[in-house]
Amino acid sequence: MQKILLMTDSASDLENDVIAEYGIKLMPFNIIIGDSSFKECVDKTKDEVYQIMDTIGDIPKTSQVTAFEFEEAFTEAYKQGYTDVIYVSICGAASNTYNNSVMAKNNFFEQNPDAKSKIKIFIIDSKGYTAMYGYPIIEAAKKINKDVNAESIVAYIEDWCNCASAYFIPMTLKYAKKSGRISAAAAFAGELLGLKPIIEMADSNSRVIEKIRGEKNIIPKLLSCVENAMTPQTPYTILMGKNDSLAKELEKEAAKKFGYKAESFVKIGAAISANAGNDIVGIAFRRNK
Repeated sequence: MQKILLMTDSASDLENDVIAEYGIKLMPFNIIIGDSSFKECVDKTKDEVYQIMDTIGDIPKTSQVTAFEFEEAFTEAYKQGYTDVIYVSICGAASNTYNNSVMAKNNFFEQNPDAKSKIKIFIIDSKGYTAMYGYPIIEAAKKINKDVNAESIVAYIEDWCNCASAYFIPMTLKYAKKSGRISAAAAFAGELLGLKPIIEMADSNSRVIEKIRGEKNIIPKLLSCVENAMTPQTPYTILMGKNDSLAKELEKEAAKKFGYKAESFVKIGAAISANAGNDIVGIAFRRNK
């Protein structure tokens, strides 16, 4: 009988109560803001991070999850009798965390050759961020509770991540420009003209797909773009930062347009805020490919 451990990193933006409910193993990023250093989702809440960012004004610095930390987690899972470990990683093109997990897997089996017949370790590059892979992880946890086998769960997660996308609007491009991680923001030159970009994250890349003038146009334009790209009648999640008023309005209008409500509201954490800022609104969804 399979005993499956589901793992992810804190950039998936899963809430602590969800992690506890489904027994998900979290690998937290190390975050530094000014003189403050902490483990994401462990030492500080997302709201506390937003407040620190606003108070200090610094861009958060993120430190990748190390190979040593992954190796410790794999060893612990083996000792606890797990037959399968499924780790879903932040976009491998943006963080060396994915490569570290692969290295740790190889090191683990080198040091524990007898484990090859007793435990399987699956490592999935989500090619995305936040709810783009946070959502399928929750669905995968539900499948584990229904005794779905590990191979089928891996296939489900890989399929979803290959079609996952997020369209979001940063209220300021200060963080994106300074971090350099969101390449689309660097190419956007309309900020001084009062324009805001809709940025698409998909397949490990980013691009500006629309430029919006005026706050009243943010929600209609965003929903129009999502409608054109989304697979009809599939789940979606609302992305938000420190300001929930626009996100609530987006959810209301999205329910009208699509005919059903969002699966959830997802607050972005420190690892995502470091690049997108702590004041965004957006939607993560499954796109037509």
